Amino acid sequence: MAKVDQDAKDALVRQKSEVKSAASDISAFLQKAKEIKPQPDSGGRLVFALDATMSRQPTWDQACHIQAEMFREADKIGSLKIKLVYFRGFGECKASRWFEHGGELAQAMSRISCQGGRTQIGKVLSAALNAADKERIAALVYVGDCMEEDVDQLCDKAGQLGMLGVPMFLFQEGRDSVAEQAFREMARLTNGAYCPFDTGSAQQLAELLKAVAVFASGGQKALQALEKQGGRGARLLLAQLSTGRG
Repeated sequence: MAKVDQDAKDALVRQKSEVKSAASDISAFLQKAKEIKPQPDSGGRLVFALDATMSRQPTWDQACHIQAEMFREADKIGSLKIKLVYFRGFGECKASRWFEHGGELAQAMSRISCQGGRTQIGKVLSAALNAADKERIAALVYVGDCMEEDVDQLCDKAGQLGMLGVPMFLFQEGRDSVAEQAFREMARLTNGAYCPFDTGSAQQLAELLKAVAVFASGGQKALQALEKQGGRGARLLLAQLSTGRG
C-alpha cells in the first residue's frame, strides 16, 4: 500500500513538472513573439520558389514567361524585386540574388533545366527565413505538385515565417492529397493562401501570380483595386485570404 501511495506521489510530481515545462515553453514563445519588431516597408520584395524536379518541366517553362507579366503588373503599382529559389536533383537547392527586371530573371531561369529528385520544401523555407532576417519580405510564392517531407518540420518553419509577417501563397498543380493538406496548413500558419491549378491552366496560374505580385507591391488594397478592374486572379486570391487563409 505504501508503494502505491509513493507511486501516486511520484506521478503527481512528474505531472506538475510537465505542466510547468509546457507553461515555460509557451511563455518563451510569447516572449519571442513580443520581441519581433515591425519592419520597414518591403519595397515589393517577393521570394518566388519553384519545384524544379522532372515532373515540373512544363510549368517551369510557363513560369519563365509568367514572371515577366508579374513584373509588368507590379510596375503599375510600384517596384518589385524577386528572389528565385528552386530545388532539383539530389539535394540541390539554390537562391538567386534579387532581380529588379523581368528580363534578368527570365535569362537566369532559361539556364536551369529540371532534374529528377525528391522535394526540398524545407530548404525553400529556410532560404526565405534567411532572406527575411536581412530585409522585409512581402510574400513567399511556392509552385509545386507534391510533398515528400516531414510535414511537422515544414509547418514549424512556416510558423516562423508567419511570426515574421511573411505570408505564403502556395499554388499546387494537380490534386495530390498529401501535398494539398500540407500546403493548406502552411498557408494557414502564415496568413497566406492556397490555390490549386490544372496542368493545362497556364492562364489561371498567370492571373494568380500577377495578383500576388500586385499584393507584394501594394498590399491588399492594391489587390482589391485589381479585382475591381476585373482581375480573376485577384478575386480568387482575395477569396482565399478572406476564408481562413487557404
